[in-house]
Amino acid sequence: MDKTLSRDGTLIAYRCRGEGPPVILVGGALGTAATEAPLARLLAPRFQVVTYDRRGRGASGDSAPYAVEREIEDLTAVAAVVGGRPSVFGVGAGGALALEAQAAGLPVDLLAVYEPPYTSCITGLRSKADCTARLHRLLSAGNRDGAVELFLSVTGVPDDLIARMRSAPVWRSLESVAHTLAYDDALLGDGTVPVERFASVTARTLVVSGGFSPASTRTVTRLLADTLPRGRHRTLTGQTREPAPQVIAPVLAEFFTRNVYVGQAT
Repeated sequence: MDKTLSRDGTLIAYRCRGEGPPVILVGGALGTAATEAPLARLLAPRFQVVTYDRRGRGASGDSAPYAVEREIEDLTAVAAVVGGRPSVFGVGAGGALALEAQAAGLPVDLLAVYEPPYTSCITGLRSKADCTARLHRLLSAGNRDGAVELFLSVTGVPDDLIARMRSAPVWRSLESVAHTLAYDDALLGDGTVPVERFASVTARTLVVSGGFSPASTRTVTRLLADTLPRGRHRTLTGQTREPAPQVIAPVLAEFFTRNVYVGQAT
């Protein structure tokens, strides 16, 4: 992987694949550039696809104290590598980061996000506040195992599957980036869609949710799409929290290809 320097001096590792209009993939919670590689390979025949390790993950550096602004600067540094106005796709908390970056002025005309984990109900807000407190207690105590378990549990992974994951090699990889769960938590603020701030998002934005995702998730993604000045919503039949690369890839290819020249002209 190559590296670029973020504004605060942190080295951010990235990888480019393919040729064509540039597309940056922004990973979600516990994800790395390797996590996004299958989708990147599917898009590479039509686009120059950039994957990167968000700060604190994989081959990228980290600098304390954390701030959402630093992650925006990281994404801006990656965008500067390809130049121009790249398209961006963010999944989960990576979608929240992409939206925050564009609202802050990241030069992007086309943006797609998959289920940024906001909430639109009082119960969800209370759950978010409780999880934030529990997560910080676990991380302060150095309990990475517990932090990963908490995240997987609240995102709907069954207990028996978590138990099986614990005995697999993937668990150690998840523990290695467990501290970045606090970064994703910070990106989401109190858990509500930041309506006022996202009024500054100028990009054409496709907000996607899975047809098998919880009703509350589908509701909040529609709310998010309605909030964005140039947003629209799409549901992918049969998909849940993590869309299959072979399902989301043609959706992104169509959106980025159909709109790219319109986007460049606006």
